[in-house]
Amino acid sequence: MTELLKDQVSIITGGTAGIGKAIAIKFVEEGATVLIFGSHAERGAQVVNEIKHLHCDANIHFYQVDVSNGQLIADTIKSILEAYGHVDILVNNAGITRDQLLMKMTDDDWDSVMLTNLKSCFHTCKAVTRAMLKAKKGKIINVSSVVGVFGNPGQTNYAASKAGMIGFTKSLAKELATRQICVNCIAPGFVDTQMTESLTTTQRESALNQIPMGRFGKPDEIAKAALFLASNLSDYVTGQVIAVDGGLLMG
Repeated sequence: MTELLKDQVSIITGGTAGIGKAIAIKFVEEGATVLIFGSHAERGAQVVNEIKHLHCDANIHFYQVDVSNGQLIADTIKSILEAYGHVDILVNNAGITRDQLLMKMTDDDWDSVMLTNLKSCFHTCKAVTRAMLKAKKGKIINVSSVVGVFGNPGQTNYAASKAGMIGFTKSLAKELATRQICVNCIAPGFVDTQMTESLTTTQRESALNQIPMGRFGKPDEIAKAALFLASNLSDYVTGQVIAVDGGLLMG
């Protein structure tokens, strides 16, 4: 363990499963205090216990936060800043899908995805920005998707939310760069998580045929990219979209 994140306080939304959980584990291993946001208290407690079992000295805590609730995000981050004095790393990983062809898509299908995937970034970033500006340092990592770059049928809502996250990231990076705050995106490709388990055999085979490396990614491989962006190894990297996709976007 190199402790790249020693004494750093990190917030990870959607931190109880898949990519978010992998990032939480990676950050704990590197010495960070990890605060995970999730909507299910039981699952959150289970993940905290699991990670503490793996790393007995882990400084990890769960906050039950519905990231579609902007006021709850603001209040929770305010209490975190009061308790810890600083937030050094923010990872916006929370995301949902409500897949449907556009002509069958409901307003709720659209709004729920935009609220959880995109508007939550607005609320979390707004809540930490003042403290990061005062400290003249900070790392914000937004987990987008390759779907936000090339689109996908049946996912106009999801693709729009993830594309919006990329534009949001680039704009915020320009706002905060003079204070040495780095804002970047990770765009995962197809990753073996609960979200991709719903793919049919045909869909999975079609996806694999598009990936030059011939396999789906692993959550830990996304977590390694997040660690790079969260650490001082990336202090001169901002406004970037790093695709971790087995070469998918090369096509």
